Amino acid sequence: MAQPSIGAQASRLARDFTLSGTSATRMPKLVYGTAWKKDATANLVYTALKTGFRGIDTAAQPKHYNEPGVAAGFKRAVSEGLVKREDIFIQTKFTPPSGQNENAPYDFNASVEDKVQQSVESSLKNFTIDGQETYLDSVVLHSPLDTLDDTIKAWKTLEGFHPHKIRNLGISNATLGIVDALYSRVTVKPAVVQNRFYPDTDYEVGLRLFCKEHNVKFQSFWTIGANPHLVKSPPVVAVAQGAGVGAVSAYYALVMGLEGITILDGTTKEAHMKEDLEGLERVGAWAEGDGEAAWTQALGEFKKLIQEP
Repeated sequence: MAQPSIGAQASRLARDFTLSGTSATRMPKLVYGTAWKKDATANLVYTALKTGFRGIDTAAQPKHYNEPGVAAGFKRAVSEGLVKREDIFIQTKFTPPSGQNENAPYDFNASVEDKVQQSVESSLKNFTIDGQETYLDSVVLHSPLDTLDDTIKAWKTLEGFHPHKIRNLGISNATLGIVDALYSRVTVKPAVVQNRFYPDTDYEVGLRLFCKEHNVKFQSFWTIGANPHLVKSPPVVAVAQGAGVGAVSAYYALVMGLEGITILDGTTKEAHMKEDLEGLERVGAWAEGDGEAAWTQALGEFKKLIQEP
């Protein structure tokens, strides 16, 4: 039997975002991350969707991602009636030559525009299901290109697929300066920015503020790996104990409590997938009910830890 569609969560904390733009795309607060999963990719994506994930992040970058495997796991879930295409947020990336190996989905000698064209067409082919509309909910520039002009060229090529084949555009691994410059020079504005959430960039406080002011959603990665001190911090412990969830669920909830943030969750354990999804909803219900005061206090303490204004 099909699982509930995205957006069906009860609590505000767990509820999907609606991205800016003409398509009003829904993006879950937890998106399944598929980097470095190699030959296990298809089974893990299928398991994630079966468990309840309704968002998938991948990249047309064979060096670190298996996009055909992601598509295979997704198609299996669709064919078995576990999910419908329209209920799944699918995001992939165009990765510049600096991040590719010899298996890149484009000709290294092609122009910037042609590289993007070839990459996107490869991704669309991977996610094609016979008899259904083929589109990608989001395509992200995996990083800025060598120059701002080349970055703009790549972006404008992506704009040529919008809004029918690509519903939303974004950029990853970019500084506030790059995002600001890009935003001011393009027609289709970024809907998402995907960056690390870690101390070396002060948890992207400035960039996240820009995103909030411009209705851009921030996608956080390396959220746990770079922050073991935060996972064990007193506010996380307080939320975990109050809501009756594990430390990871409590931590994810506090990061989302900063507002405007979706987290990439790359766990390979089915039990953890289930815990992460159910834990977020449990914290949300607790924070809106009996735990409201404790949640507010813990969130305030968490913001102080990362020096959030």
